[in-house]
Amino acid sequence: MAHKKMILDLDTGIDDALALAYAVADPNVDLIGIISSYGNTLVTTAAQNSLNLLHLLGADNVPVFIGESHSSTTDHFDVMPISQAIHGKNGVGDVLLAISPQKVSAQSGVDFLIEAAHQYQDELIFIPTGPLTNLTAAIKKDPDVAHLIGNTTLMGGALTVPGNVTPFTEANIHQDPEAADFAFTHQDNLTMVGLDVTLRTLLTKKETAAWRLLGTTAGEKYADLMDFYIDAYDKLNIDKKGAALHDPLAVAVGIDPSYVTTISLAMRVTYDKESGDYGRTIGDKSRLLEPTTTKAAVLVDTPRFVNDFQNLMLNILNTTQK
Repeated sequence: MAHKKMILDLDTGIDDALALAYAVADPNVDLIGIISSYGNTLVTTAAQNSLNLLHLLGADNVPVFIGESHSSTTDHFDVMPISQAIHGKNGVGDVLLAISPQKVSAQSGVDFLIEAAHQYQDELIFIPTGPLTNLTAAIKKDPDVAHLIGNTTLMGGALTVPGNVTPFTEANIHQDPEAADFAFTHQDNLTMVGLDVTLRTLLTKKETAAWRLLGTTAGEKYADLMDFYIDAYDKLNIDKKGAALHDPLAVAVGIDPSYVTTISLAMRVTYDKESGDYGRTIGDKSRLLEPTTTKAAVLVDTPRFVNDFQNLMLNILNTTQK
């Protein structure tokens, strides 16, 4: 049993599926739960996708919880067409997965996070790879959460590169900038793994072909969903060299921060709709001279991470049933 405990907060699309596999595979952490979110798909679809992927990987012991179903400033959520184009209508590249025998936990995702923060404290690594709505809801319900969680490493934002929704806004932050701002200005020990580094980590069909050659169901299914993602990147002119490992990089950095170079920076997120300055992750000039535990990743050791990611994937995809 590993010393560190991990909770994932996933809007389970394709790169979330990779993050899930990484967390299951890495022996340095115990994955103790997954909270579902909205974004790449609906919150209920995300939860079922997580259950099905855990089942595929032989990890039915990991519970899945339902998180918030929409942003902190709206009363519903609709999946954007671009999300379906990238992740498929079912969130996992339209790949059909066997239905897990496990059911979603009755406890809410927000309450689970609060409970785990108190139980594990410094040992807890929290990885949100979608909107920050669940984290903010937890802090607002129990302000101690902001100081208890040992390590919050999020995938989202863009500091030194353009955004992928607007010229400066990244997709996860764009879903709920108000919640993101609250999280950035309240949560201790927060590291932003944004487009600055994730766009430098590309996977190609060379790697997925190796998954397929394993001859396992998991290898085939993961190769199918990742090939869908790579093809979407090509068709949509996102990147023709491969598809970015956004969410698994956040998991990797949460476990081993040495994958990236960071700068310490007190940050905030803008949410002024009238001016259009909405969803920018930027230094907070009112706190620039104050001590901070917030960091932004600006460089990544790409060869090391992609190699380690591939080795972990080959291991977990090969240990499942044929």
